[in-house]
Amino acid sequence: MSEGLIVTLRAPLGGRADLGEVLSPGWTTLTAAELARRPVRAEGQAPLTLGDLFVLSGEPGGRIRFEGDLALADRVGAGLSEGEVVVGGNVGAEAGVGMTGGSLEIRGDAGPRAGAAAPEARRGMTGGELIVRGSAGPEAGALMRRGLVAIAGSGGSHAGAGMIAGTVLVFGGIGAAAGLWSKRGSIVALGGVTVPPTYRYACTYQPVHLRLTLTRLRARYALPVQDRHLTGFYRRYSGDLADLGKGEILAWTAD
Repeated sequence: MSEGLIVTLRAPLGGRADLGEVLSPGWTTLTAAELARRPVRAEGQAPLTLGDLFVLSGEPGGRIRFEGDLALADRVGAGLSEGEVVVGGNVGAEAGVGMTGGSLEIRGDAGPRAGAAAPEARRGMTGGELIVRGSAGPEAGALMRRGLVAIAGSGGSHAGAGMIAGTVLVFGGIGAAAGLWSKRGSIVALGGVTVPPTYRYACTYQPVHLRLTLTRLRARYALPVQDRHLTGFYRRYSGDLADLGKGEILAWTAD
């Protein structure tokens, strides 16, 4: 299979850049030259295009890989609806915000609000898969309606805040207030998690559906799924009881 389009940063970013329009719907049907003309908003600069900041090689064919330090690049993969996107290192804020489909794999850390809702939106991801191989900042998966956010490192505070449905899965520790104001949806904690007081313990069991999800994540993305994650038990907490209360936190336990 072709590697698709390789997009390499020409020089380090001197300030924040908004890449939110680069992969808006229809990007998979464009040529490299057409994608190079998609707009980028850079802090303190006149309007730019993707080609002004990046060298593009190859053809998309539904696949694109960004190379270079994108820690100052925000909204990478915003509104993604199709295709496969890989970022070779860190990204800034709101990666994958408002995703509806496709896959976005970040091979570094992600800033705040990965896979969350845009500031003016009432809901975040409605589909697709967002994979963060490093750690993620606060509010990952906030206001999710469907889809999957998987974080191989640690997750910041308010992961899955206000979730309506979907799954936020974190291999490392999760910051405070996970799942706060959640209506439905699942937060899966393979590392440590402090369960909010508005959640109540329900049971300890082996969720079959989670075993299937973890097996697929290990096979497709080589995430660090251990046998103990597949065969172990999970404590299930129901909440947020201050809201609809049909969400859950599944916390892996060695007991």
